Amino acid sequence: MQERKGVVTFQGEPLTLLGDEVTVGQAAPDFTVVDKDFKPVKLSEFAGRVVLISAVPSLDTPVCSIQTKRFNEEAAKLAEKITVLTISEDLPFAQGRFCSSEKIEGHQVLSDHVYRQFGQNYGLLIKDMMLLARTVLIVGKDGVISYREIVSEITEEPNYDAALTAAKEISKIK
Repeated sequence: MQERKGVVTFQGEPLTLLGDEVTVGQAAPDFTVVDKDFKPVKLSEFAGRVVLISAVPSLDTPVCSIQTKRFNEEAAKLAEKITVLTISEDLPFAQGRFCSSEKIEGHQVLSDHVYRQFGQNYGLLIKDMMLLARTVLIVGKDGVISYREIVSEITEEPNYDAALTAAKEISKIK
């Protein structure tokens, strides 16, 4: 498995990412994650839709919580044109508690903990922690990656405005 060093840091310390890097313009690799009931969910199930993927290290941290809440709020505004997914390595039980306590109902929160296919297929699994690098991806209706932001310092938030603008443009929402 490919290792990439220094793409992201944690409090300034370089980390190593596992898996092949994905880039804008390439076909989005399929993956299987699980929902709160451990039911498998595949990216391919959303074929023909614009999908915004928000990857976070752990929902139990302040920045990940903020990011997940923000995309949950935005998911309601994006109507039925865009599917929003949050993916983390948290166990589905912990994700369920988080979603219940924070009233996350506008989008799906999924776990990569069982298969780790998302992290490995997208080169986002942090070897040093076995968590996901903070990332926002947008997959177009054609199944091609049209936007990618890997946040270089995982304790910082992504550029929400850039991601949402890109998602709206791709899905033709005004």
